[in-house]
Amino acid sequence: MKRKKVVTRTCLGCKHSGDKRDFIRVVRTPEGQVMLDLSGKKNGRGAYFCPNENCLRGGIKRLDYALRVKLTPKEKEDLIKEFLEIISVR
Repeated sequence: MKRKKVVTRTCLGCKHSGDKRDFIRVVRTPEGQVMLDLSGKKNGRGAYFCPNENCLRGGIKRLDYALRVKLTPKEKEDLIKEFLEIISVR
């Protein structure tokens, strides 16, 4: 019987490694738009965060480098706001 490979990722905030499904993905699409990717399957360059506020706030400064894009402070605040709404529902 063939086993599925467990895909691991590392949180940009706390550097914890684990199963990809345990993280929230932020993606930069080929068009340059940065957004949360709850499905984990959108096309583009991704970065991962544990589903807690401390990890996001700790790693948001590294997001520009990870996604190879320059986000404005407003874009970062909008992303944080959306992230916090998502984790409050989980």
